[in-house]
Amino acid sequence: MLRHPLSCLTAIALSLAVAGPALGQYDGDADLPSLISDDTQAVSGKEVRLGRAWLRQFRAQAPQWQDPIAQHYVESLVSGLLPYSHVGGIDPVITLVASERLNAFAVPGGVIGVNAGLFAFAEREAPLASVLAHELGHLSQRHYARGQARAEQTQIPAMAAMLAGMLIAAGGGGDAGIAAAMGSQAALFQDQLAYSRRFEREADRIGLQAMADAGYAPQAMVEMFRTMQRKISLQGGNPPEFLLTHPVTESRISDAQARADQLSVNTPRDEDIEYHLIRARALLAIHDQDPRQAATRLARGQAPEMARRYLAALADAEAGRSDAALQALDALARRLPDLAMLPASAAEVALEAGRVDEAIARSRHQLRLMPDYVPANLLLGEALLQRDADAAYRQLSELATRRPEDPRVFDLLAEAAGRSGRPAWGHLARAEHLQLTGHIDRAIRQLEVAKDVAEAERDDNAAGRIAQRREAFLEYREAMEEFQ
Repeated sequence: MLRHPLSCLTAIALSLAVAGPALGQYDGDADLPSLISDDTQAVSGKEVRLGRAWLRQFRAQAPQWQDPIAQHYVESLVSGLLPYSHVGGIDPVITLVASERLNAFAVPGGVIGVNAGLFAFAEREAPLASVLAHELGHLSQRHYARGQARAEQTQIPAMAAMLAGMLIAAGGGGDAGIAAAMGSQAALFQDQLAYSRRFEREADRIGLQAMADAGYAPQAMVEMFRTMQRKISLQGGNPPEFLLTHPVTESRISDAQARADQLSVNTPRDEDIEYHLIRARALLAIHDQDPRQAATRLARGQAPEMARRYLAALADAEAGRSDAALQALDALARRLPDLAMLPASAAEVALEAGRVDEAIARSRHQLRLMPDYVPANLLLGEALLQRDADAAYRQLSELATRRPEDPRVFDLLAEAAGRSGRPAWGHLARAEHLQLTGHIDRAIRQLEVAKDVAEAERDDNAAGRIAQRREAFLEYREAMEEFQ
């Protein structure tokens, strides 16, 4: 279910704008999950640390769209664009925002955020891909690092301020985000704005080329810009958040059009039904109180019939008609046997309906055919919690190794560890969940509890790991305190 953006976003983001530049004093991230490979200098350690700290602050304050199936889709889409985006050495982290507002953003260190509202707005995959390609263009050109260098010349604390503005804008603050992003030195506003517009054009050029190389028609980016402009006129001049942080002018659109006209797509992508199914999930999340409105919006976009059936099945499930939902999902899975999200959706429906054994059987069957599909692995771990906590722990431990930046995995792992007689490891997993969601002080207190339990049980393996993580958490807290 989507929640409205939290009112405390503005205060926190403004505090970020004041204290950000001192972050460079932080000089360690021992054993914290890494967003950058060890063999590249493409992105500075400062950018990674700043982006990681910002992400945790964001998770602590912004409403999250917790949908593993949509999460996997966006991760796969970004992975498909990444090789063509000239982003060196970054392992991106995707965060989905529970907001119906049209927005996406990129943060130094490889953090990419996508609002559910972007799916509602983009009726096809290519327009959504154009926004993600543009954001990857910002990362590839290291615009935030370059913006900081420019800010030092003009004495504007741009890096932290821009991050603060993105935090507000991503949560729906809009104009307040621009105010924070530009700082208090109004005399230099035009200088900074002109610099930002140049960055936007650079990101457009990188994104357009990446789209063409990945098989998407570059024209979709131009169409996306024009559709956004029409949205402004329809809303009486109130632009979506994406345009507040990424201003679109006629000259910029003309430039993008000229470049799109020069590009050719060697291997065009077929229209992917998966996007329409994910869009159905987003619309249902936005209109969770009125599924009929979600169905109307989906039909208005001329979505394929199978997407409409999928949304109807999910709506049936939410209304308690799980038999009808499962029959419809199974029929769709027979029509589209290569689409992993359909059997995973059925397992999800079974689990939410309390049909735990069926959810386990469905997840295991899918994983025999698609062992790396993360949503099915997560569903199996969650279902096993109610039948076999030891098996759930093994399942979720393996998944935590693969997804060290996934708070949901550590949340379930903590529960599985506790239920399976591993209390020290359970407290450690809970601490990991807390630090990933921005609650570093509570995470450190949880580590102290874990340490006491490990010592009482004489679990030297757990005690060693806890000591290692405590050192990392303390260093991490130093970085977080720079934002206070």
